[in-house]
Amino acid sequence: MGVEQILFYVFGAILVFAAGMVITVRNPVFAALFLVLAFFTSAALWILLEAEFLAITLVLVYVGAVMVLFLFVVMMLDINLAPLQEGFTRYLPVGIVVAGIIVAEIYFAVNAEHFGLQAVAEPVRHAADYSNTRELGRVIYTAYAYPFEIASAILLVAIVAAIALTLRAKRQSKYIQPEKQVIVRRKDRVRIVKMPPEREEPGTS
Repeated sequence: MGVEQILFYVFGAILVFAAGMVITVRNPVFAALFLVLAFFTSAALWILLEAEFLAITLVLVYVGAVMVLFLFVVMMLDINLAPLQEGFTRYLPVGIVVAGIIVAEIYFAVNAEHFGLQAVAEPVRHAADYSNTRELGRVIYTAYAYPFEIASAILLVAIVAAIALTLRAKRQSKYIQPEKQVIVRRKDRVRIVKMPPEREEPGTS
């Protein structure tokens, strides 16, 4: 057994352990931290598969941005753990059944008959000057150019729709429009009223 196989099994065991702790630990902060560990371990496995671009993207995007947002939201919400602990035993049988079905599906999908060395040959080792980023870009912008552009258009439409739904004006809300405040004029805000002077008649006071 070579060094790469030993590293694969070590990282695989850590990944399975971290994934299991994400769904079993009851503290949401600990679950998010175990998810960070799972992301780092997955990045290490991708580096072993010579997919360093995907590994760095996973670390920078998910660990550096998404998980920081998750931790911020979890710590700001101050989730009450008592109701979660009370309903854990109630849904435990259903969770065990669903987990068993998922494990069975994974076994039938990735067993040795479909993904073993007999069915899939060992990947060819590349030279030291091989660039995974260059090869990925070449495949995306040549063979998968149209699917990539369609996915980009769908994401753009989703972003615009989310912004439009967020900026929808409410009837009862009072908000300030800075563009109208900048172009305001004095005569639009101040009105001078001229009134004739009044004299007090003697004997009325």
